[in-house]
Amino acid sequence: MTHTAVLKPMDELIQREFDELVYKHYQQAYNIAYRLTGNTADAEDLVQEAFLRAYRFFDRYDRSMPFMNWFTRILTNLYIDEYRRRGRLRTISIDETYSTDDGEEGTALDLPDLSPSPMEQVLNKEYIEAIHEGLQHLSPEFRVAVVLADLEGNSYEEIAEAMNTSIGTVRSRIHRGRKQLRDYIQKRHPNLFERGEMK
Repeated sequence: MTHTAVLKPMDELIQREFDELVYKHYQQAYNIAYRLTGNTADAEDLVQEAFLRAYRFFDRYDRSMPFMNWFTRILTNLYIDEYRRRGRLRTISIDETYSTDDGEEGTALDLPDLSPSPMEQVLNKEYIEAIHEGLQHLSPEFRVAVVLADLEGNSYEEIAEAMNTSIGTVRSRIHRGRKQLRDYIQKRHPNLFERGEMK
């Protein structure tokens, strides 16, 4: 009885700690998931599954390490595993519309506010859409590396930890991913290069 009474407060403290970490990092986790999956539904599923897995293995979390480093590893591994299992994650066009029985049309997706940074706000819509579209054409390993480096601002060391690989492999994936992304955008959106928005 005494043993249970001692454990219960500890469990509550751990639960509270986990809940606070989820609250603090949910938006960042969702942004990463959205950039990887390319749509709201899959991003929400991925984040939910990643937080469930993080909760199950929370006893393995090393408190000396930033939570998002540990959590990003879980999230990206889940994404890559799911990508391989399904062949390619389902994507939905943000322009897709639906019709009701009354003949009214509406937007199929109600996209959440992704809180763009000031830099992203300056970039025009076509530029952002071109990058988003190009990311969806990269292999999952390249996409994860480019998203974590260029959109999330992680260091090579943090990406290597998240992807459970060497820094040399991370450098290679980022380099090759950026080249593929640039080639894709140059082919599909040459006007961005002509206007000097991309180099």
